[in-house]
Amino acid sequence: MSGCWNPGVPGPPPQGFSHWLVFLLFPVCPSPQPSPMPGRCHVRDAMGLPPLGLLLSLCCVSGLPFYNGFYYSNSPHGWNPGKGHGEGIFNGVKLVVETPEEILFSYRGANVTLPCRYHYEPAVVSPRPVRIKWWKLSENGAPEQDVLVAIGLRHRAFGDYRGRVHLWQEREREVSLEIRDLRLEDYGRYRCEVIDGLEDESGLVELELRGVVFPYQHPQGRYQFNFHEAQWACEEQDAVVASFEQLFRAWEEGLDWCNAGWLQDASVQYPITQARHPCGGLGLAPGVRSYGPRHRRLHRYDVFCFAAALRGQVYYLEHPEKLTLAEAKEACQEDGAQIAKVGQLFAAWKFHGLDRCDAGWLADGSARYPVAHPRRNCGSLEPGVRSFGFPDPHSRKYGVYCYRPR
Repeated sequence: MSGCWNPGVPGPPPQGFSHWLVFLLFPVCPSPQPSPMPGRCHVRDAMGLPPLGLLLSLCCVSGLPFYNGFYYSNSPHGWNPGKGHGEGIFNGVKLVVETPEEILFSYRGANVTLPCRYHYEPAVVSPRPVRIKWWKLSENGAPEQDVLVAIGLRHRAFGDYRGRVHLWQEREREVSLEIRDLRLEDYGRYRCEVIDGLEDESGLVELELRGVVFPYQHPQGRYQFNFHEAQWACEEQDAVVASFEQLFRAWEEGLDWCNAGWLQDASVQYPITQARHPCGGLGLAPGVRSYGPRHRRLHRYDVFCFAAALRGQVYYLEHPEKLTLAEAKEACQEDGAQIAKVGQLFAAWKFHGLDRCDAGWLADGSARYPVAHPRRNCGSLEPGVRSFGFPDPHSRKYGVYCYRPR
């Protein structure tokens, strides 16, 4: 049998021709130009068309499989992407992936399931082998992260997700992702992809951690951090640089701050609930005001950090005397704990209602106290975490806030 089929020659194509990719197995012989070697043919010029034009022209040739950018078999006995199953997945059957539209909220340290299911329209009765892939989408220039891939009973997790993720398959065609012991950096958008042969569909799941946004300033004063230093500063306080969405949500809840700070996308913004002269003037409406993207190394501002809810306990250590910063750290260690960080104090105030009118040292050398129920002789009439800045570390004017993990 000849190694090619000449459409200009009467008669059917070779047996099995319609079952395979046309351009891979049976290149078309140009009738005007005989092949220089017996049994071979040119692919370059059929009817004066280059190979791409030839491929596109095949959609018009009767008897070929249907065309949607690739050629597939439309024969019940031809090739299919399953293991012997005859459903025509690419011939009128649609693969549908379902994920929730609403944002999922959870807490640091908790376990969460990101829902994902798939089905076929119309329904396919026989089970089909599929490949599942979960990955986290790029955020603010960070690379995409592979989370998990699965084929049948074989699963593989990647990076920091190893040992913390697995597929949740309680129902038929459910491929939800369970993440255990959530970390601060786990929030973001995840894509669930289902691959059946050459067909694939996907859906998005957005995960947000419950937390609190707080402004943070360098010990030497305002506008001292470039972007990379701001990232480090938040991490030192058991937090991360806040996203715009987190800052906007905090503004909706009443956050009002006149100093501009870095956000996760390297933009610089600040939230204003009450317009006033030092903060853009009275003519501007309340909102989150923006300086736009700034140079990550050259420009310097404060930073907005995001701290997630805690699993541990923050408490004011009852001590007979006021302490220096060094003594405060030692006192917490003697109590089986460690001196608290700024993010931990904010989270305890926000989610555990920590309320204390005594200023105490924190790990960064600042002195602060949390007020959940404003009252006289305890600062302003708004709830929040009050600050005395960064006092002399050798002064004995303050107690200490300790943190004990659970």
